[in-house]
Amino acid sequence: MDAKDILGLPKNSFPSLEKKSRPPKESQRKPDGISREVYALTGGLASLMPAIEASQLKKKPLPLEKITWQWLPFTSSARKDNLHLYHWVRVINGVPPTGDYSFAKYNKSVDVIKYTDEEYDKYLSDPTWTKEETDQLFDLCERFDLRFIVIADRFPSSRTVEELKDRYYSVSRAILIARAPSSGDVVAHSIVKEPYNVAQEMERKRALSMVLSQTRQQERRDEEVLVEAKKIAEKRLPPKVAGQSQFVASNAGAEAIERAVPGETVSPSNVQLPMVAPDNASTLASLRMLRVYLRTYALEQMVQAGNASAGLRTIKRVEQTLQDLGVNLKPRVPTKAVCAEHLELRKEILTWLNLQKQVQYKEAEGSSFRDGSYGETPGTPKDRTFIPDSMNFGVERVGKKDQKRKAPGAPSAHKRPRKLKASDL
Repeated sequence: MDAKDILGLPKNSFPSLEKKSRPPKESQRKPDGISREVYALTGGLASLMPAIEASQLKKKPLPLEKITWQWLPFTSSARKDNLHLYHWVRVINGVPPTGDYSFAKYNKSVDVIKYTDEEYDKYLSDPTWTKEETDQLFDLCERFDLRFIVIADRFPSSRTVEELKDRYYSVSRAILIARAPSSGDVVAHSIVKEPYNVAQEMERKRALSMVLSQTRQQERRDEEVLVEAKKIAEKRLPPKVAGQSQFVASNAGAEAIERAVPGETVSPSNVQLPMVAPDNASTLASLRMLRVYLRTYALEQMVQAGNASAGLRTIKRVEQTLQDLGVNLKPRVPTKAVCAEHLELRKEILTWLNLQKQVQYKEAEGSSFRDGSYGETPGTPKDRTFIPDSMNFGVERVGKKDQKRKAPGAPSAHKRPRKLKASDL
């Protein structure tokens, strides 16, 4: 029994709702080569990449070349004895490779200058060196490609590396100058342009050995000394820079006053002075306290000292100007001359920017004088006519508002007088 039986309703009293027929789903067959789990995750959607059939994956590509390795002899053009050696060679389709040994191109030799007996007697005589020792030195230099450590080990007499280098480069330099038709032909040669300095080389090696032979305690002590020296330099820098800037400012102010036109009074407070970069003497003094330092580090210290009195915007404008000129902010080859020219260029750009500011300031000041009208009193109307009070005859002056309220009981000035009646008399 259900609700229809209790209510006495026929079971088919309501029209039956027909179910909408759904289109049958197209059965998609899982392609070969794809697992059931992967196919269920994709939902039957087309893959982004074109699928490769499993039959093609299982096939191996046909070898186009037959590659074998064979034990074959070879010769090298770097050797002069025509020695035959063997090595494993990759042979393709039974054809062995031809040509020179692949590593023979790395065989580079040094061109050692040769001299004759006449040239030696005329240009190369030295009381500390004999001709036999000089000949042995040049033979070893040609044999070992200027590896002076090996040459000093093979040299028959007790000579240091510095002495061997000095003798070789001095002889080569003398021969080049003697054989040149004019001095200008060999002036650009590295041996002639930069002669070997024995004292500098020995001092460099001594300083390097001292640094490398330090203990941990000495290194720690040197670091503490450098830190203290930097603190002292930073404490001494501001007063010195301030005194120099004041001195330069006073001189510039005096020159500006002297250059003024006669008859005009110039006050020192109104003189606009360009920004003056501080001297780098204190920075150089702090750098000399270091035993060894990089020239790039010294350049950074110099640039920071030059930018100490400039603002952040001015520093950015200097860097932008350098980039516009095609100059690197840090030189690629920081030699002494390049660093000096770089600092000079920064100084000139900073001076140019300061002068540009002064020109803009003066132009703005001149335009304000040209635009201002000082011949008339502001606020005075030109077309207003003055009317004395005696001519008003009770009428209000021009410019007063008609809506102005009067005090109670006061007679109105602009109303006509009332005529007297007989009753009033």
